[in-house]
Amino acid sequence: MSDNVYYCSCCGGIMEFDVESQTLKCPNCDTQINIVNEESKIVEHNFSRRVANTIKATEKQSSTMICNGCGATVEVSADCTATECVYCGSSYVLAEKQADALIPDGVCPFTVTKSDVKEKYEKWIKKRWLAPNNLKHLYETDKIQGMYVPYWTFDADVDCTYTAKGGKNRKEKVKNSDGSVTEKTVTDWYNTSGRIHENFDDVQVMATSNHKASHLRGIEPFDTKNQLKSYSPEYLSGYSSECFSVSLDDAHETAVRKMETELRDSVRADVRRRYDEVKDIRISPHYKDETYKHVLVPVYATAYAYKGKSYNVLINGQNGKINGDYPKSPVKIAIIIAIIIAIIVGILLAKSSGGSNNSNDVASVYTSEYICDNIIDEEIVDNNIVYDVDYVEI
Repeated sequence: MSDNVYYCSCCGGIMEFDVESQTLKCPNCDTQINIVNEESKIVEHNFSRRVANTIKATEKQSSTMICNGCGATVEVSADCTATECVYCGSSYVLAEKQADALIPDGVCPFTVTKSDVKEKYEKWIKKRWLAPNNLKHLYETDKIQGMYVPYWTFDADVDCTYTAKGGKNRKEKVKNSDGSVTEKTVTDWYNTSGRIHENFDDVQVMATSNHKASHLRGIEPFDTKNQLKSYSPEYLSGYSSECFSVSLDDAHETAVRKMETELRDSVRADVRRRYDEVKDIRISPHYKDETYKHVLVPVYATAYAYKGKSYNVLINGQNGKINGDYPKSPVKIAIIIAIIIAIIVGILLAKSSGGSNNSNDVASVYTSEYICDNIIDEEIVDNNIVYDVDYVEI
C-alpha cells in the first residue's frame, strides 16, 4: 500500500483534493494546503520509433487495485476510500503486486464539482425522451465517482505535398425529347497539386481501453493546454486514477490518422480556393519535431442497472459534458412509429383526393422516411451537455 496519505496537521483527518479551491483540503476542519505547480516538469518528449518500442513504465506513488467483478485494473491514491468499481459496481481488492506505471507528465485537475455534476446528470437523465419514465427516478447520484483517465497527446510540424483533381462547374443547355430546353451543371476536372503546412499541438488519444471509446469521444476534447498542471499525487487524493492500457506506439498510429484527416480537410479547402469541386486527394506528409506527453484528465463515471442490464455514463470533469447509455422504452418507440405511420397514411389519403400541396407532401414524406430508415446518434449540445437523439427504425 502506498504511503501517500495526506493527514491534516490540525485534526489528523485525511485531506482530499478540493475542486473549488484547487487545494488539498481537510473535510473536517477546512485546513488547506496549496499544491505547487512546477511548469518546468511538464515535458514534451521527443518521439521516435525506438522510443515507442522501448519506453519503460516507472513505479508511481499510488496503489494498483484489481476489480473482482470485471477484472479492470484501476490505479487509486493511497487514501482512496472507494469500495466499488466504477465499471461494474463490484468491490475492489488490492492487487498482490504494485503494477508498473508511467509517471504522467501532467494532470488536468477537476474543475467541475460533484454537486455540479449531480445537477447536470439529473438534467441529462430527465431529457432522455425515449427512456422509460421510471428510469428518471432510479438513478443514484451518490454512485458518481471521480477518476483520472490517461491520455497521450502528440505534437508535430507537418509539411505536406498533395495531388488532387479540381472541378470547375459550368452550365450546359440540354434539349429534351419533348423539345423543351433545360440547364444542367457539368463539371470539368483538372489535375492539381500543392503544398500545405500544419502545426499540430496536443492531438489527444485515449490511453485506456477500460471505457467505451464512443463515450470518451463524446466528452472530448479536454483542455490540456490551459489547464494542465505538473503531476502531483495530491490531485489523486479522494479520486482514483487508471493505469494506461494503450501503448505509445498504438496511440501514435491513431494520432497520425487524426492528423491526416485534418490534412485532407486542409487540402480540400486549399483546392476549393481555385476550383468548385475536389476529389481524388492524395497526400504525402513529412513529419518533424514530433513530441508526446502522458497526461491524466478528469472524468466522472457512473454505472446503473435497469432490468438486469448495466448502463455507463461519463462526464467531462472540466466542463460537465455528458455521454452515455440509457435504455429505450418500447412503448414510446411504438407510439412514435404509430405517429409516423399516421402521417404517411394521411399524406397518401390527401394525395388520392387530389387536395394536397406537393411541396409539403415531399417534405413530410422525406422527413418520415428519414426517421423511419435510420437509427442515428446525433449530438445536440445544450449548456455543454451532449444528448443522444435516437431515430427509430421501422
